[in-house]
Amino acid sequence: MKRFDFKDCRTMLQRIAIFPVIAGWATASLAAPPGDLPFGVYDPNGGFSEDSNVQIEHLFLPWEDVFLPSLADADAYAVERGRSVLVTIEPWTWTQDERNTPEILIAGIASGLYDENMRAICGALAEFESPVTIRWAQEMEDPSGQFIWADWVPETYVTAYQRVVDVCREQSDKFDYMWSPLGYEELADYFPGKDYADVIGLSVFGLQAWEMDVLGKEQSFRDIFEPRYKRALEFDLPIAVAELGFVGTDDYVQKWNNEVRLVLEEFSQLQAVVYFNQKEVHPWPNDYGLPDWRFPQNSLGSREAALGQ
Repeated sequence: MKRFDFKDCRTMLQRIAIFPVIAGWATASLAAPPGDLPFGVYDPNGGFSEDSNVQIEHLFLPWEDVFLPSLADADAYAVERGRSVLVTIEPWTWTQDERNTPEILIAGIASGLYDENMRAICGALAEFESPVTIRWAQEMEDPSGQFIWADWVPETYVTAYQRVVDVCREQSDKFDYMWSPLGYEELADYFPGKDYADVIGLSVFGLQAWEMDVLGKEQSFRDIFEPRYKRALEFDLPIAVAELGFVGTDDYVQKWNNEVRLVLEEFSQLQAVVYFNQKEVHPWPNDYGLPDWRFPQNSLGSREAALGQ
């Protein structure tokens, strides 16, 4: 098995264009935060399309309704820019009123009902020229109810994760696999074993308004990341921030910008950070709406940080 190294390194649905830049819809050119740590983006509006500092292109695919031919466009886009590809495969449909229950999803995976979904996706990814890392069913220890694959009995999740990887390996042996918890204290219960993970991907989101109201003070990137990083160290694997976002006043955003790409000795296993340059699709608790993580909308000026609904 290859050792994952980012340093070497949502497609189009029937209803949603994930690569509008290909269709000429690109937004104003954006630049990665300063620093030397490898940087990636989930960037469906193409804001970072001209930034040579971006080394990783992040795709999100729902395994029930992905339009597979568009993946060739995604690969061409990444190849043209010299980027590796991180592919998050979510085991549901993006049409909310057609989603399964957790019980149906668990039974379907165990019975092999979704094996063909993974065969088809991984077969298409096997044709990529870009290096590919696959991230399946992320943030599995999250109890919030956001994902139908999260907060399962750990053994059930591990068995499902291993089956998915085994099916994908039948299509190609060139992929790396990212096991991607949020980083909560329970993450170790869901670890699938080093035979099934090449890298650990954590999530780090900073929402200044929520932090001030709920925690009584704002948090830095380090405040959120460090405890999650320390928990992930026990697995002796490279670590990445697979999803990163921050929203607040100009000063708050600037502090995060100046910190997220630092190469620090105490975070020696951190290989890359990947920014989620899109508006949130799942409401934050306590009526904080849908944070807009996109640059430059994430910087709310000097006024009190507040969310647009």
